[in-house]
Amino acid sequence: MKRTTLLHAELSHAIACLGHGDMLVIGDVGLPIPPGPRRIDLALTPGIPAVADVLQAVLEEMQVERALIAAEAVERAGGALPGWCQLPVVPEALPHEDFKRLCREARVMVRTGECTPYANVVLCAGVTF
Repeated sequence: MKRTTLLHAELSHAIACLGHGDMLVIGDVGLPIPPGPRRIDLALTPGIPAVADVLQAVLEEMQVERALIAAEAVERAGGALPGWCQLPVVPEALPHEDFKRLCREARVMVRTGECTPYANVVLCAGVTF
């Protein structure tokens, strides 16, 4: 049995398979998932699980060297980082349309039940050595 906090087998496996620079996206319920990336659907009901909860669990297992969020999420938060966006790095902001295009290159996309507009983040895998 695992000793870390992330118990979801498919998500844990996906993180273990990431290489340096590979992208994992954690998205709200409305973020389109393009063909290509592995889809892990965690959405249960509106709001469950929340992006913040999934992000916290993923960060327990994943080394992150870079993160990206939609500029619109920052705008909605009055120019600050949104409350759900607790990251070990300062995220880069890009227009939401560019964010969605970038998702095509992701290795994994995780769908949550989050219903907050623009509550999406791209995590780029780092190395632990």
